[in-house]
Amino acid sequence: MKAFLRNYLLLCLAAISMVTTAQRTATSDLPKCALLCLGSAFETNTCSPFDQKCICTNKVFQQNVTLCVSTTCTVPEALVTRNISLTNCGAPVRNRGDKYVVLSNTMLCIASAFVIMRFAFKVTMSRLDIGWDDWCVLATLIAALPSAFITVYGTVKNGLGQDLWTLTPTQITNMLRYFYIMAWLYFTQLTLLKLTLLFFYIRVFPSKDVQRLLWGTVIFVVLWGVAFIIVAIFQCQPIYYFWTKWDGMHHGKCLKINAITASNAAISIALDFWILGVPLWQLWGLKLHWKKKVGVALMFCVGTFVTVVSILRLQALVHFAASSNVSWEFYDVSVWSTVEICVGIMCACLPTLRLLLVKLFPILGGSSARSRQYYNYGSGNELRSVGQQKSKSYNVNTAVSSPRTASFDDKVEEGIRVQTSYNVKHSSSRDDTDEASLVSHEAPQRL
Repeated sequence: MKAFLRNYLLLCLAAISMVTTAQRTATSDLPKCALLCLGSAFETNTCSPFDQKCICTNKVFQQNVTLCVSTTCTVPEALVTRNISLTNCGAPVRNRGDKYVVLSNTMLCIASAFVIMRFAFKVTMSRLDIGWDDWCVLATLIAALPSAFITVYGTVKNGLGQDLWTLTPTQITNMLRYFYIMAWLYFTQLTLLKLTLLFFYIRVFPSKDVQRLLWGTVIFVVLWGVAFIIVAIFQCQPIYYFWTKWDGMHHGKCLKINAITASNAAISIALDFWILGVPLWQLWGLKLHWKKKVGVALMFCVGTFVTVVSILRLQALVHFAASSNVSWEFYDVSVWSTVEICVGIMCACLPTLRLLLVKLFPILGGSSARSRQYYNYGSGNELRSVGQQKSKSYNVNTAVSSPRTASFDDKVEEGIRVQTSYNVKHSSSRDDTDEASLVSHEAPQRL
């Protein structure tokens, strides 16, 4: 029994010795300023130097140390202190960067497939022209490719999705440098995406009033986009101060970055509602069966998902602005930015994708295929593809006889005979158009 107690005491002493050694080793890694703060906190007798549970859970002790460290240590020293303290307290190491890589690559691949199908259909399966809307959606995709590359080899590699205090100073600087590039790339992508939709509507709605409205919106979007791109590039003087100011050891000045991103997001959401309202406003003026109107409206309303994502991104920006853990909070902003752009590209390609599906599976077109020949007739309100019409004129004679005339084949001896000549304008355009995807090939005469 005595031997057992002796061995038990030896094991306890060994365990205490190991814990003490580990604590001393961890403490020796702390900056000198942090050691002084710990000493001052222990002098208050709030916690014992050997009471790890008290050190990790006592709020008064932690507040005393935090206040002292924030006033006496540099930012890099404060981050090292926080990292060592949380490690000693058994805090989990968080890292969700790999999830973002998978999401970014998947979304970009799907968006790329949509754009490829859009161009493949127009080039090989239809006789449609490549318009400004097509070039803008392609430019949006091209601008999104560097973002995906930077995600994998830039932001995530340097700590995006991890806690800031677990990163080295070099990682923090590099991550902020890539974040700076991603900011103005995002503004570029967003501008091109909105122009894609506007140019599509310009192709679809030929009414002069609507055209003026749409072109005015195009001008506003271009000015808005260029302004924010320039602001994003030159928001700090010197420019490199954007990714070096975090340590508090460099000099420069910056605009209010959070205000820039929040105002851009707010204007973008307002534009989304405006751009969505234009086609819905025009749609209800077309002489279509209500079922077809609902179907087309639902196709446009899919775009509201992009607006919802924009709102979620704005919410993430609010959390980002209120947090000092930049590398962790910027993860949500990055995720919603990627989803917003990629889903926007997909939505912009939906009308062409619908035409492709109808072409491959005619049964999906229903009766619309039989009425395709009628959709381009009209005298000013027809939906037409500019530059694709050839007009011909025909003289059509009609005869009106008295009720005594039983047949047009009979010779009319008596009564009133009226001969009227009509000049009929016939437009021969391509079989498949973006406009057809809007109204399911029905005759789009306005009420």
